[in-house]
Amino acid sequence: MTLPRSSQISLDATPYYHCVSRCVRRAFLCGRDSESGRDYEHRREWIENRIQQLAGVFALDIAAFAVMSNHYHVVLYIDKKSSDKWSLTEVITRWEKLFRAPSLALRYLKGDTLDHCELEKLREVTAIWRERLIDISWFMRCLNESIARQANAEDKCTGRFWEGRFKSQALLDEKALAACMAYVDLNPIRANIAKTPEDSDHTSIQLRIRSAITAEQPKSLLPFVGDERLNMPKGLPFQLGHYLELVDWSGRHLDPKKRGTMAENTPPILERLGISPEHWLYLNRNFESRFKGLVGSVEAVRKACNLLNKRWAQGVRDCQKFLSYPSSQLN
Repeated sequence: MTLPRSSQISLDATPYYHCVSRCVRRAFLCGRDSESGRDYEHRREWIENRIQQLAGVFALDIAAFAVMSNHYHVVLYIDKKSSDKWSLTEVITRWEKLFRAPSLALRYLKGDTLDHCELEKLREVTAIWRERLIDISWFMRCLNESIARQANAEDKCTGRFWEGRFKSQALLDEKALAACMAYVDLNPIRANIAKTPEDSDHTSIQLRIRSAITAEQPKSLLPFVGDERLNMPKGLPFQLGHYLELVDWSGRHLDPKKRGTMAENTPPILERLGISPEHWLYLNRNFESRFKGLVGSVEAVRKACNLLNKRWAQGVRDCQKFLSYPSSQLN
């Protein structure tokens, strides 16, 4: 049975979520259709541009993304602290970039004087907009509807373009976050459409590598800010160099011809996260299929279940095996 989003998303549990949308039609979202001979490669640019555009409107940051032939992945960070600081003007301005604002909001933007009742009504409306601008479902709706309209217009057809609702996974701790981001970034290598991370077009890892060459980080992506510490700034809790090394190492060992071999220079980030190299490579091949709504250590899953009023979480035994410290025990 399909669960409501309210039972799967809780900011008290985690601000990080992995979302996936797939096409419902046989025709590719992107790439070349071998039967018709039509090339849809340009649609990858549509999706990548739309993801970055929406990230500039919503209080959602992009941690990772990958655009594939018939689906795409995006890892989102919900930045509620920033949205809480937005003024009425900023909320209206952001909302107007997506939807047509009512005349009352437009009058406020122009500097017209509103009476008490009008101002209260505007505050009520903008409170709803503020909540929607940190809502993953609204983000995915704005992304998918836009791409579906463009694709249908290009294909000269109507009807459903996406395969039902998007899928989401709550990433409850650092292990789940790192494993999921690497899984997303390595999609083209697993699909054998790229040989190295830097050759993986329309992925976050390619953007990060290109920026790292000039000792910078992409402005369109959530930055790496180093390991957890006091007064931690907003950003991914890893060192950029360690993550790039980890993805590069993982990509080399995802080659089917090299399964079973293990380099001695295992990235140090795996030791810090407490994940064995064997388990890490398994996660990089099976993260999406093995884990459902809640992903993290058993302790993190139990805590999230309490927050979401859930008695049980699917995939908890895999969380125990691959994402929990040896001391974790199942009841």
